[in-house]
Amino acid sequence: MELKKNPEFDLNRNSGLYFEIGLALMLFVSYSLLNYKTYDKQDVTLDMITINEDLEEDIPLINVVTPPPPPPPKAAPEVITVVEDVVEVEETVIESTETSMEEAIEERIVSVEDVNVDEVEEDISVPFAVVEKVPIWPGCKGKTNAELKKCFQENMITHVKKNFEYPQTAIELGIRGKVFVLFTIDSNGNVANIKSRGPDRILEKEAERIVSLLPQMTPGKQRGRSVNVPYSLPIVFKYLENKP
Repeated sequence: MELKKNPEFDLNRNSGLYFEIGLALMLFVSYSLLNYKTYDKQDVTLDMITINEDLEEDIPLINVVTPPPPPPPKAAPEVITVVEDVVEVEETVIESTETSMEEAIEERIVSVEDVNVDEVEEDISVPFAVVEKVPIWPGCKGKTNAELKKCFQENMITHVKKNFEYPQTAIELGIRGKVFVLFTIDSNGNVANIKSRGPDRILEKEAERIVSLLPQMTPGKQRGRSVNVPYSLPIVFKYLENKP
């Protein structure tokens, strides 16, 4: 008797497909095992605290007993005193201060001698170039105003050269230039109101120091009266550079 196989139950028919599926599963499992990562586990200790005692503390209540306030004092009885009105009140009569056309106004003659006039001395400033008599430098002598002016200017130049000191800071910073010093020889012959204008404050301070050392002079006069005389003095700050 010959055995016949059912073609629907032939196991060799799809063997290639089964082999490919098994190979794919093995590759997937191998890939997953190769990429699997493990981490170090830390030791963790779990402790349990058992609190048997009650931590709530009873706070005692403090009762403060305040005595009641004292009763208010008794009001004094009102005493009414009856005073008889026996004093007579004198009325004040207010007289009018207005005048009428009929009243005559007393004429008063005021003489010049009765008027007091206070003389106020004003500070008059006259420029050095136009003052009638220029301030006189100590030791200067001259008959005319031009001679006194020339002596004044020569002594001023000598004074500047004698007291001139170039600030070391200005030399180091390379500061130079011309400083104009404005000052006044007042009616007492003293130097006042010193002001300066220049390229730098360092040079201005030095120029003001030189002017402050000026001696007291005989004040200038205008119409026989001592006056303030403004004066302008230019000072040039210049130094020679050391060339190799």
